[in-house]
Amino acid sequence: MTSTQSLYKSYIIEEYHLNEEPYYVPLADEVELFEAAYHQRLPLIFKGPTGCGKTRFVEYMSYKLGVELTKVTKDTEGGLNMPLVTIACHEDLTASDLVGRYLLEGDQTVWLDGPLTRAVKAGGICYLDEIVEARKDTTVLIHPLTDHRRILPVEKKGELLEAAEGFLLVLSYNPGYQSALKDLKHSTRQRFISIEFDYPSRDKEAEIIQHEAGVDDDVADQLATLGEKVRNLKEHGLEEGASTRLLIYAGKLISQGIPARRACQVSVNWAVTDDVAVQNSITELINTIFE
Repeated sequence: MTSTQSLYKSYIIEEYHLNEEPYYVPLADEVELFEAAYHQRLPLIFKGPTGCGKTRFVEYMSYKLGVELTKVTKDTEGGLNMPLVTIACHEDLTASDLVGRYLLEGDQTVWLDGPLTRAVKAGGICYLDEIVEARKDTTVLIHPLTDHRRILPVEKKGELLEAAEGFLLVLSYNPGYQSALKDLKHSTRQRFISIEFDYPSRDKEAEIIQHEAGVDDDVADQLATLGEKVRNLKEHGLEEGASTRLLIYAGKLISQGIPARRACQVSVNWAVTDDVAVQNSITELINTIFE
């Protein structure tokens, strides 16, 4: 009988490293910008639409920098010393969720570090995804980590924690989801270098789809064409276009034998909108491309 323990893998944050290079196709000079920022310990913000590759990029850079650091330190055991801590932000995220809290353990009170604190201590990359979803009073606590001080106040313990040498703070958000209630304070925004992302060109997107979904050149090109045309519907009632992620999902269904039109319907059409008129327009595009 298979034990429960063997069905999953669990990692301590400080020990989570990417052991295989994530697939990433550079679109501009984002790799060079990230490397320059890292070596100067400058915090970064990634701005771009959903599913355009922001998270994959930070994974790729974590691996790439980890490999370089391993070479520098001559770590012959192959352990990469660039932990990546990813935190999905939401409106109920509190400062304690990031920094840590006291917990009752038996008849004692013990302190449990939060993920941000552990990343600061381990000297890794801390990636706060969709930062605009977090409460403003929560985002303020990262300010001392973004300037020359590089410290994290742990108020409940009365401590100031100095960031380890390799620590880097990276935020991301989708500008399309911004509103008066969900926006970065200027006092936060002006502490970061901003790198803007967008969907790849059709040729590069086809290359990505082919690699990630395992489809042939023709299907990958058709899916990239569909993505390009669906995004043009933003001017006709569509809130956000089809992401590269959704096109890869469609490709994966096609690679499993699902007819192309049906795969695009469930992965792209129904995923991006509930508006019947817009769905009909996308259906026409699908039928035209996949004849």
